[in-house]
Amino acid sequence: MSTIEFTTQMMSFQDQMKKFAFKLTADYDEAQDLMQETYIKAIKYQDSFTDSTNLKAWLLTIMKNTFINVYRKNVRKG
Repeated sequence: MSTIEFTTQMMSFQDQMKKFAFKLTADYDEAQDLMQETYIKAIKYQDSFTDSTNLKAWLLTIMKNTFINVYRKNVRKG
């Protein structure tokens, strides 16, 4: 899958990702940051995505794991 196809498909899930991000963060600005971080990681690791698998699930997993990592980092800071 080319980068353009990948990005087009990824952006087709934008509304669903926005809802999930807001559900995780309960804050509009944090949800926007989480979406941006998810897009950056998805594009960076596009080569590890298998074309015949579920892109939406892959993106939501990246988002969930990013949220968990940020949360743990903030808990450690105090």
